[in-house]
Amino acid sequence: MTAETAAPRIESGAIVALRLFDVAYSIDLAAAERLWAAHASAGSRRSQLSMTPAKAVTFDVPPVLLNMDAITIEVDGVMVNLGVTARLYDFGVVAFALRLPVRDLEWSPYCRLLNALDAAVGPEAQFAIGTQLDPWGELRNTVTTVLATALTKPTHSTMQEDYLLGIVHGWSESMTAADVKARVDLVPLLSGERRRLSEGARRDLLRNAYSYFDDDLVVLTWDRAFIYEPRADNDVADVIEVANAQLLELRYYDELLDDELPRMYDLVEAERGAGRVASLLAPRRFAELARRLHTLVAEVTEITEQVDNALQVTEDVYLARIYSTALDQFRVPAVAAAVDRKLAIIRDTYTALYEEASGARGALMEAAIVLLIVFEIVLALMGH
Repeated sequence: MTAETAAPRIESGAIVALRLFDVAYSIDLAAAERLWAAHASAGSRRSQLSMTPAKAVTFDVPPVLLNMDAITIEVDGVMVNLGVTARLYDFGVVAFALRLPVRDLEWSPYCRLLNALDAAVGPEAQFAIGTQLDPWGELRNTVTTVLATALTKPTHSTMQEDYLLGIVHGWSESMTAADVKARVDLVPLLSGERRRLSEGARRDLLRNAYSYFDDDLVVLTWDRAFIYEPRADNDVADVIEVANAQLLELRYYDELLDDELPRMYDLVEAERGAGRVASLLAPRRFAELARRLHTLVAEVTEITEQVDNALQVTEDVYLARIYSTALDQFRVPAVAAAVDRKLAIIRDTYTALYEEASGARGALMEAAIVLLIVFEIVLALMGH
């Protein structure tokens, strides 16, 4: 008997598609709560990890969870209703979640449904005008329009992150984590592939598997995760979402600095060229450019510190391992290191510009002193 045919039926669970956008430099969460309460009867609430003590894992600034109206989309030729929420992070990211509840479904059809939802709303989905509109774009427009006055320096970045969660709360029979590993083929869900993968590829997909109790299981990959959680808490899903939000924000600033560096070099050369023509104005121009670069570094440093401190993990070893693995899977440390390197280049540049401006001022003062001395000598000679 194969693992697939031996797999028990899923009594309750869900499939969750995440899509995250950078919408602003920062979000005033208190103002956002007030604006959303005035707009929607469903309201909002501050997010907290439900099953984890606050002293063990906590949000630095608890994000705001907005309840939104359900939407209907076509999934594999069938119209389905999806629950919708949006989570606002103070560092300017909005994470939307489309949730499809699942009940009384065999494992193989469950995997097909998950892949069908991914095809309908995932990164490869094609949204044609007049047939099915882009639900993510509509949701983003709704939130940014309602919360416009709560957004500081709104952005129109097209950068986004997506993630897919397959969640099981209950099976048709009692199952431990070991039972799930032995009897359920998780690879089709985690890979999205219909053909059987090689043993090496299967091992790679399944290597990041974690359990805390005997009857829970989390398996993480780059763009998907399987979560078996009979207590129906959302802590693991929330931690995975935070890691995705951190990745998105760091990618945004990494790309921003990529664009800024060549612009900075051009400005420096332009100012130096102008300095040769009008040396009296060079110190002021260098100082103004240095201040501009210093402001950019201060802004990026402030927001990256907020991102780094978004979730504080102290005592919960289980969630800490999942969080750390998610960050590594998403290459968050590598992107953060790239941002730090580019910030260091800009810091060195504005330091050099300040020194150049100071040197130019010193040279001008020395020239002025020499001219004054010469002027006094001339006056003295003329007096005689």
